[in-house]
Amino acid sequence: MNTTKIALVTGANKGIGKEIARQLGQAEFTVLAGSRDLERGELAVKELVAEGLEVVGLQLEVTDEESVRAAAERVAAEYGRLDVLVNNAAIIPEGDDAVSRIGATVLRSAFETNVVGLVGVTQAFLPLLHQAEAARIVNLSTSLASFEQVGDPESRMSTVLTLGYNASKAAVNMVTVMLANELRGSGILVNAADPGNCATDMGGWTAARTPAQGAAVAVELATLGPDGPTGHVYAQEGRLPW
Repeated sequence: MNTTKIALVTGANKGIGKEIARQLGQAEFTVLAGSRDLERGELAVKELVAEGLEVVGLQLEVTDEESVRAAAERVAAEYGRLDVLVNNAAIIPEGDDAVSRIGATVLRSAFETNVVGLVGVTQAFLPLLHQAEAARIVNLSTSLASFEQVGDPESRMSTVLTLGYNASKAAVNMVTVMLANELRGSGILVNAADPGNCATDMGGWTAARTPAQGAAVAVELATLGPDGPTGHVYAQEGRLPW
């Protein structure tokens, strides 16, 4: 039996997702790098493998049920279990805007990827997570999903007018808490990680934090011991109020 821990990271071909894959690989996981574009995913895999890491590409489009099903079947056939699932894939859709201006199609697209896709992936891989001795699920969240921070007129978060992204990530926080409650006592810990605003395509390349810094909290949650917390949202400075 393969005793090396297996981790799946969605949206792992770039940015924080690729850095999470890198850091899990450095922690001696076999990392399945999920990406909707297999060619781009393979470029990231080659880069990580060249660093001596055990990383395998996995075509996975979180909004495509057939793609998700095929990916889960492949992992079941090749590995028989999954120790860590990091739900990183997410979008800020083009045209994301304030409540008074956002189009319905834009709003739906944010929820389709960031919430419906995340839940679909989790459901598909949950049987494999149950096959692991102590599995971990980490959902990527954001301070822009915080009612406390966005509701504070003095906070920079209150000025970011992206309803689709903010609201869908707030839903991810609820998914995290509800799944943690559902799996309580199973040995599977479920938490969310706020990487902060990092220098990526999504965060903008002038952001002060690096993808490596943003990935660290997700990796920490992915490698929690048996007495670790569950059902919370964490950033680098610890548990966040929501």
